[in-house]
Amino acid sequence: MNEAGQFEFEEVPYRLVRSPRRKRLGLVMADSGVEVRIPERCAARHGHRFLQENIHWVRTQLLRARQRAAEIPQHRFAFGEYFPWLGRQLPLLRVARAAEAGIDGHAIRLYTRYREPDEAQLRAALQRLYQREALALLTRRSTELAGRLGLAFSSVRVRRTRSKWGHCTLRGELQYNWLVCLAPEAVVDYLVAHEVCHLRHHNHSRAFWQLVASACPDYRELRRWLRDNGHQLVL
Repeated sequence: MNEAGQFEFEEVPYRLVRSPRRKRLGLVMADSGVEVRIPERCAARHGHRFLQENIHWVRTQLLRARQRAAEIPQHRFAFGEYFPWLGRQLPLLRVARAAEAGIDGHAIRLYTRYREPDEAQLRAALQRLYQREALALLTRRSTELAGRLGLAFSSVRVRRTRSKWGHCTLRGELQYNWLVCLAPEAVVDYLVAHEVCHLRHHNHSRAFWQLVASACPDYRELRRWLRDNGHQLVL
């Protein structure tokens, strides 16, 4: 349950969020701002004091968030504009038939039924194309690697997630954030290796990382790239 009203300390707006399961006080940098999370029966003054004691950490996180936001590419979503695919900037071209739509090493070919699509319509159509192409690419790469490692998966799905780039379920379903296909191809291959290797090891044990290394020797560098640059993979 949220504490009624918004609060501010040294020009930092925040709100209190109560939780019956929480045992300790904590700070979360949410999309809506700073949240001070406290146990359900904790007095509000303790939450206010906790923020004051950690205000320097909060300011550092806010500064980092602003810096990362400034690094996010901005698009007009118009034909002729360039968009990333596997780490390369490709021009967005219009095609007359849906069968001609696709992405290759030279261009992004998009079909839309609108004669003069607005930004929202073009963006939605482009996202659908990316999802389709990402599903095909990630399915192909997963199939190839799983075959080499003697593993099998039940299905591949793509979706847009907030915090995870990939996931392997206990049922053997591989799930990927399709935005990873904006990253360099080697990064995509690392993510595929990570999730496919979870088919054998549903943990992050030494055996798991050894298997990842056998499939993707540069995984440490590529994992670091995704951690440091993943916030720029937007569409």
